[in-house]
Amino acid sequence: MDICCFVTQLVFEKEGVYLHTNAKRSNQDTTIPGFIRIVERVSWASPIDTIFTVKGGVEDTNFDPGYEPDWAVISTVKRDQVREHPPVKETSQWSFSLPLSELYSLRRSRFSLGRNFLVFTSRGGHPLPPLHFHRGGTRELLRAMQRYIILAPSPVDGRLFLAYPHDSGALSQSFDELHLFDDGSSDLVSRFIQDPYATTFGGFSKVTNFFRGALRPPDSPFHPRGPQDHHGPPSADDEPGFELITCGVELGPKPDVTRGQPLDKWEEFLDPEGRVKDPQQIKELVFRGGITPSLRKDVWKFLLGFYPWNSTVKEREDILRMKTDEYFRMKVQWKSVSEEQEMRNSLLRGYRSLIERDVSRTDRHNTFFSGNDNPGLTLLNDVLMTYCMFNFDLGYVQGMSDLLAPLLFVTQNEVESFWCLTGFMEMVHQNFEESQEAMKQQLLQLSLLMKALDPELLDYLDSQDSGSLCFCFRWLLIWFKREFSFEDILSLWEVLWTRLPCENFHLLMAASILESQRGEFIGSDHDFNTILKHINELTMKLDLQTVLRGAEANYLQLACCKELPVKVQEVIGLYVPPSPDDETSAESESHETQQLLSQSQAAATETSQSSNSTAAAAARPRPTYP
Repeated sequence: MDICCFVTQLVFEKEGVYLHTNAKRSNQDTTIPGFIRIVERVSWASPIDTIFTVKGGVEDTNFDPGYEPDWAVISTVKRDQVREHPPVKETSQWSFSLPLSELYSLRRSRFSLGRNFLVFTSRGGHPLPPLHFHRGGTRELLRAMQRYIILAPSPVDGRLFLAYPHDSGALSQSFDELHLFDDGSSDLVSRFIQDPYATTFGGFSKVTNFFRGALRPPDSPFHPRGPQDHHGPPSADDEPGFELITCGVELGPKPDVTRGQPLDKWEEFLDPEGRVKDPQQIKELVFRGGITPSLRKDVWKFLLGFYPWNSTVKEREDILRMKTDEYFRMKVQWKSVSEEQEMRNSLLRGYRSLIERDVSRTDRHNTFFSGNDNPGLTLLNDVLMTYCMFNFDLGYVQGMSDLLAPLLFVTQNEVESFWCLTGFMEMVHQNFEESQEAMKQQLLQLSLLMKALDPELLDYLDSQDSGSLCFCFRWLLIWFKREFSFEDILSLWEVLWTRLPCENFHLLMAASILESQRGEFIGSDHDFNTILKHINELTMKLDLQTVLRGAEANYLQLACCKELPVKVQEVIGLYVPPSPDDETSAESESHETQQLLSQSQAAATETSQSSNSTAAAAARPRPTYP
């Protein structure tokens, strides 16, 4: 019998990690809470091949977590031990363990509302169930793992990371076999060990400093170079294939911006046949002050594309009749599915289950949706199920019920709310796509805006391992639906639907909110969890008009900068590719921006004098947005 002396040490532990069972096959609770843990074992003799086990949700070790979760993952780190690739050890129904030395890959993905989940696969090809991190912590886990292994992005899948040992010989052999790089293996491995992410991305793709910051090991010695002698040795930033985004320009003072009165007249903007005479004027009035509640039912249908701006009253009657018929044809499709058919249609069954759960908790504080047998809940359910028939590719994704509820509340009509939802989803559907590429792009764009508006604040947030503003995910996903009151959301969304002054005005709003919290962050010792907690606690505490003024001021401040980087210009819709036939385009754009600013300042002066009519407000000089 072999004698073994060893010491165990808890390296990492994270609570709030969940397993999600198949929601499409059961109406029961499908989230199982637990924890993930890394335990290091150091032995001084022939080590006994033992993997920690978990029974009844509590691990059979000396490390008592103080609670009894329903499942757990324990990765043990064993030094000086070589083994064949064993399968993943399942010690109970919801307990798993795997030595880090046997980890082959992990996939990092995002579920709706910004919750990370990871999928681990062993070298034997055995995947663990997806682990959902409801309270964050994936980056801390990866940091702990990088003490023992190297995680390198896959060349064919940006969300997949391959695990390598800290063994330069093994790495060199792997790269030689794969023929991924033209560099000499010895130099490549040296660079890879120092900074696996920068080296790997340098060989596979062009990335920005946003993604490198999100994926690079926190303790890596690699940092972007500051200004220095061009004759000095090149750094990794100089390698072909990298595109660094910087913004070192000086912005002028932030202008004062005022809001206007809501649109309170409608008929006077229509011609005798019912066409809207000046849609741009309507959009500018709505952007400036919103819409009087009594007019929302009419104006929203134009903002969301239910009716064309140039349609007559007669044409709108025909459109309503046609869209009503089309809606009920789609509704009949899912209504006519029998229980037997649905048992063989897991996709439809899954959509129904998700919708029923979301509807039961959407805006229940609103009288239109309160109570158990409220007809408003039935309408909410039916419209969302019908949308699954309208958009098979997207179907239903958590969060869509939050978008529909205000539309149904205002229109009080099943058909009209459905077609308004389709118009709204045209603007935000990419937010709900499984790849989440659009959300990543928006977070990158927000980082670019913050780099221009307040680089010190952005640097602080990044230094706290904030995940590149990932705590703003929910803001952007459903357009601040849970940050403001129900009435404020009605006012906010109609402003955003105008798409003025640019399509990314919601990003300028997010920047405005972050800037408003500058005093809370700068100089504090907040870690990521504290920052996230503070951001979440802003719910229902923000003043909408203040945020809107700050967002427009941000736009005007950036627009007035003559040396604004092209990347930032693209975010706020100012960049126009240069044309050889128009040498004066840049000068003309600068003149228009100055005119825009002067109009805004004039508006601020005039607004101090009261005005009680929308017609008078429309006659004032205002910034005219394209």
